[in-house]
Amino acid sequence: MYVESPLMISATLAMLVFMSPLTSSSGRYLRHLEYEVCYVRNFTDVDDKIIARANELGEEPLSLSRRYCEEFHTDMEFLHCLPPSVEPRVSDHMPQIIDMINKILENGCAYRIDGDVYFSVDKFPAYGKLSGRKLEDNRAGERVAVDSRKKNSADFALWKAAKQGEPFWESPWGPGRPGWHIECSAMSAAYLGYSFDIHGGGMDLVFPHHENEIAQSCSACKHSNVSYWMHNGFVTVDSEKMSKSLGNFFTIRQVIDLYHSLALRFFLLGTDYRSPVNFSNVRLEHASDRAFYIYQTLHDCEAFISQDDATIEKGSIPPHIQTINNKLHQDFVESMSDDINTPDALAALSDPLKTINDLLHTSKGKKQDSRVVALTALEKIIRNVLTVLGLMPSSYLEVLRELRAKALKRAGLTEEQVLEQIKERTAFRKNKEYEKSDAIRISLESLGICLMDGKDGTTTWRPAVPSALREQHV
Repeated sequence: MYVESPLMISATLAMLVFMSPLTSSSGRYLRHLEYEVCYVRNFTDVDDKIIARANELGEEPLSLSRRYCEEFHTDMEFLHCLPPSVEPRVSDHMPQIIDMINKILENGCAYRIDGDVYFSVDKFPAYGKLSGRKLEDNRAGERVAVDSRKKNSADFALWKAAKQGEPFWESPWGPGRPGWHIECSAMSAAYLGYSFDIHGGGMDLVFPHHENEIAQSCSACKHSNVSYWMHNGFVTVDSEKMSKSLGNFFTIRQVIDLYHSLALRFFLLGTDYRSPVNFSNVRLEHASDRAFYIYQTLHDCEAFISQDDATIEKGSIPPHIQTINNKLHQDFVESMSDDINTPDALAALSDPLKTINDLLHTSKGKKQDSRVVALTALEKIIRNVLTVLGLMPSSYLEVLRELRAKALKRAGLTEEQVLEQIKERTAFRKNKEYEKSDAIRISLESLGICLMDGKDGTTTWRPAVPSALREQHV
């Protein structure tokens, strides 16, 4: 499995992160099915944009890339993304890149001009088979560089002659650096061979990048093949495409400053990966609320099971619970095997979670035979699903505390301030000043703080979707 990381020219943008939870879940699921997975995630650290950005900042291009690679690693850890088996960088693979260009030249599919080497699209009749584009659709200046020396305006650079102030490497064609497309062909072949199973990236890479990869790889080795291409949709903000030019972009760290990283992962996995991802606070609030519900349910379940008097219960799993577990397993496998359908996989958790809450909190559930055995079995299979999806925290209690802290930050309140308002509301209720007590509850609900009154007269709080956002379309 080969997946492309974003260019290392800035802090990781939220618009660039969707592929990482996807490939992480794909890798975990394939390993769950007992496949051997070699997950290769490249870093492009030599590129026109990187050089331009480095010049702006007065920094060496490789130093700039190295710094942002380290930040990218931190962001991926925040999102519970599966680390790759190997993480090649362009600057470390010049011999492999030069060797592949030589093969393409030897096979008559490229030509040299003044230290540059260009791929000849006319020599590859299958060009356009991935994107469905025809050569006549490629107009110079749009997705391909204008260069009057080229035999065809759609021809693209495999090697670029050195320019003043740019990093360069020695080659048979003179000093220079690789073009953008050749790097992935060379590095994927180095670690996975010319034929491998999965290649992932953003939808914007279908053309020209992945189209050019196919042309290069097949021209270097006629047996080159990728079995499955996985392209994730664009990220939009309130239904408008996220981009730097529109000024509606933000980094992962800006998002997780207010929302838990697992809530962001829930949000991302709640959308079909090939579809556009509509990024909004409303959707993040709902994802955060769902995450809290799941972890609270599992925490309550775990706490009940761990009670001293509960651990002595033994027996077989009740038939109706086994049926629920079997259905979850079947639905999960069917969803994930259907082009990694994570939204349906998450939806399959609903009935088992409801059953846990019924067993814990309803009078009928509390009377069920083999209650602890049933709860143990339900928690175990849900835990397994969350683990495969990269949504399993190290501690239910800890993630609940962190979700509450993020909710307080979004509300602009401290725990002490909420507890003080709960105390005031309790006093108003005791004095039958219900209008004043309701005003406190409504005010807190508008900030995403939901009050819960217990049968014993105590009041606690939990994060919730702010009342003004509950009815908005998600």
